Amino acid sequence: MRNPMFVYDEQLTDLVLDYCRWRLALDPVPLDYGGARESFDTLLEGLLGPGGNDPRQVMEVFNQLAESVISCDSPRFLSFIPAAPTKAALLFDMVVSCSSLQGTSWLEAAGAVAAENQALAVLSRLAGLPEGAGGCFVAGGTTGNLSALVVARDTAAVRQGRTPHRPRVAIGAEAHSSVASALHVIGVEPLSVPTDDHRLTGERLRAALAADPAAAEDVIGVVATAGTTNAGIIDDLAGVAEVAAERRWWFHVDAAYGGAGMLAPSVRHRYQGIERADSFIVDPHKWLFAPFDCAALLYREPRLAKAVHTQDAAYLEILHTRGPGAEEGDEGPWNPSDYAIHLTRRARGLPLWFSLAVHGVDAYRDAVETVLATTRRSAELIQGTPHLTLVREPELSVVLFRRNGWDRADYEAWSNRLLTDQTGFVTPTSWEGEPAARLAFLHPDTTVEMVSEILATMA
Repeated sequence: MRNPMFVYDEQLTDLVLDYCRWRLALDPVPLDYGGARESFDTLLEGLLGPGGNDPRQVMEVFNQLAESVISCDSPRFLSFIPAAPTKAALLFDMVVSCSSLQGTSWLEAAGAVAAENQALAVLSRLAGLPEGAGGCFVAGGTTGNLSALVVARDTAAVRQGRTPHRPRVAIGAEAHSSVASALHVIGVEPLSVPTDDHRLTGERLRAALAADPAAAEDVIGVVATAGTTNAGIIDDLAGVAEVAAERRWWFHVDAAYGGAGMLAPSVRHRYQGIERADSFIVDPHKWLFAPFDCAALLYREPRLAKAVHTQDAAYLEILHTRGPGAEEGDEGPWNPSDYAIHLTRRARGLPLWFSLAVHGVDAYRDAVETVLATTRRSAELIQGTPHLTLVREPELSVVLFRRNGWDRADYEAWSNRLLTDQTGFVTPTSWEGEPAARLAFLHPDTTVEMVSEILATMA
């Protein structure tokens, strides 16, 4: 007798697909905030036990749980870094799940890996990396940064001809918190470099090295940021790349949020120097309109990452066997498991690949430019409002501003009112030690009218 868990159930399928159709059809997607709730114990009590439940009952429980999950794909979600997956990407993510598609190795999933590599090639060309660059998709920017920095650490002796006593990686003050966490995990110390107007520059990096020659001798790499999370600032990539080249450092660029801006002609010049990176990351689940969770990790020379990350075990030997007809020098099959700290992995790059194939790269360019135009217009609105002060001109799609006379408690109360009224999800931040409001634009359907509505609540 077959296990009923693995038998196709048409009613269960309809139940789930009906929900998916309803959710996909929402236009626009509301914030879906059902109010604050401290505990779900009563709702979930007894649900997971020896016996099962009617799927309709479980779905009803889920619907109530979902009321406490703010929709990050709403055009009114302007906190943190939102997400706005295309319908094509969302639908194909269902295909990936329904088909149990994984992407660990070429042997197991050559077709999926080939499609993912095609999407990675688009990003590689966008950055200006040379032919032969490549990598894989990982779960997020944290995993991508960690994986790249492991390669930086383990190849330092080859690049520099020596093994530093206390390896360090230079980072700016605005580097994402995941970078410092990654360095801690791999036992590498950060060399903190003061920034120039919140930007890591080649000049400041040289000054930091001159100020501490002993520490400078141990530096093996540098991380620059292309789009800081708090303010959307792009570091002096060209200047930092120059220092890295002179000292034979690994040059890594964290473009998790801001990398999508390379698509936009209006800001492409800001990324000059990224073509010199040894590795970089960009998160499609942010500004490249893919569903969670998906980050692209790319290397200038993938063979270096493969030498570091390939896992050796008897049962894995077949994954690295070159097929018949392989020529001398052929490095063997392309296994995504060889380029990051993962092994088993979901084929998480396929929704991006499908959406790019359906819509075309130009549609992505236009969507990013739309977001940038909304950002600039919003900054102008703030500048034209007497009781508001624009903190700085936006470089990408983050706007920082202040309501004159407000303290942190005022910003927090305002944020709560906005969410309760479903006007917007806007959380405050800090800038140079003082509270500020922050609008993070990412959804092309966020309009200037929505922003005006939000700003009006600050009168």
